[in-house]
Amino acid sequence: MISREPTIERLALAQSLLLTPFGLDESHLAMALNEIKAHRVDEADLYFQYTRSEGWSLEEGIVKTGSFSIEQGVGVRAVSGEKTAFAYSDDISQASLLDAARTVRSISSVAQKGRVKVASPKIARARSLYNGVDPISTLDSAAKVALLGKVEKLARAKDPRVAQVMAGLASEYDVVMVARADGTLAADVRPLVRLSVTVIAEQKGRREVGSAGGGGRFGLAYFDDAQIEKYVDEAVHAALTNLDARPAPAGEMTVVLGPGWPGILLHEAIGHGLEGDFNRKGSSAFSGRVGQRVAAKGVTVLDDGTIADRRGSLNVDDEGNTSQRTVLIEDGILKGYIQDAMNARLMGVAPTGNGRRESYAHVPMPRMTNTYMLGGDKDPKEIVASIKRGLYATNFGGGQVDITSGKFVFSASEAYWVENGKILYPVKGATIVGSGPECLKRVSMIGNDMKLDSGVGTCGKEGQSVPVGVGQPTLRIDGLTVGGTA
Repeated sequence: MISREPTIERLALAQSLLLTPFGLDESHLAMALNEIKAHRVDEADLYFQYTRSEGWSLEEGIVKTGSFSIEQGVGVRAVSGEKTAFAYSDDISQASLLDAARTVRSISSVAQKGRVKVASPKIARARSLYNGVDPISTLDSAAKVALLGKVEKLARAKDPRVAQVMAGLASEYDVVMVARADGTLAADVRPLVRLSVTVIAEQKGRREVGSAGGGGRFGLAYFDDAQIEKYVDEAVHAALTNLDARPAPAGEMTVVLGPGWPGILLHEAIGHGLEGDFNRKGSSAFSGRVGQRVAAKGVTVLDDGTIADRRGSLNVDDEGNTSQRTVLIEDGILKGYIQDAMNARLMGVAPTGNGRRESYAHVPMPRMTNTYMLGGDKDPKEIVASIKRGLYATNFGGGQVDITSGKFVFSASEAYWVENGKILYPVKGATIVGSGPECLKRVSMIGNDMKLDSGVGTCGKEGQSVPVGVGQPTLRIDGLTVGGTA
């Protein structure tokens, strides 16, 4: 048996799902793009998508809900200068394509002289970071129900204080194809799975919650017995720890952040501020600062869409550009921004493979993939031991950031009070308040334990949600403001 190169294989699969059933081929795509290019536009593309999703959830000992959906459609976009015209349809047909093309080309009233032909087709260079498996079919329904039942049984067996267990299993099979006016054809086949576990523990009338979970771009076989038990242990531990938590002290203090998921603070407080659209418009606290010191020495931050099987990774982005490993901050110096095609063109730089959209019904914009800080040379135990009086935060819940000022507020879902290098007791109600740029400058110790999150992140921006990853080593940050309940 002769196998085709993965890029060709993905494109053939996308065409078989998104073009052939509707009587379309590449000539019809060129026709639609030619309609747009009849007017003077800088960019034009067609984005086809087929998504099959399934979800199961367990509560009160039984699987209460199951869902399954199929969505498909096409988005048609034209860009002229800073302006974008966009139309979409769940009807994939030649008539819909041409109607949408004629609609979006009106962004420019200037007609081209003569007919301008779209460039000859060229297949975009792409990576092969994950297997294009359909994760929904990797376990049958009975096995999925049994998996959730195993979560329930394991969690209740851990401790009699476990009063309630909730679990969810989600699978998605996403096939996308991009055709651009410059002749580029690109496709991706994106599996995505996630298992989430939430435990409520009760003691003397007090109830506390703990959560865990993970996933990535692979099949459901990833959730074997060892992985399930790991998530359950983490969720139960978090809930039981919070049962003993005391009110958090408030004030300015040293804060040590644990590795992995606490990188969500890095994502929100710094990552969004490094997205190209905010910086092109001058609305980010990092605007115009490339080449300047924006962080302490030793701080290196990357956005990397090329890590195999990761939730935030992409073979190609949603504009057909190959994903990249982009150094944003190197040893404290700002090196560049995350870019989609439009903002890169307007800023005179190359795209970084970060043009992302929630679905065919949305326009692309610069978005993060997997954003993390590289490790340093300090032992994590040494970092915690260096705290005279302060907070050690190992997990975070929600947070928000103001891009223009860089100010953020985050709530710690698991944190501990430390005095003279000793962890004394868990605390609850701690919120960390600060400025992203200032926070980076106050990093005084960087651990050698860089860790990525377990695969649970979803990022929201301008009403669109996309899967992302975060990560960091253990970090000591001096002089952060902690809002507490004590």
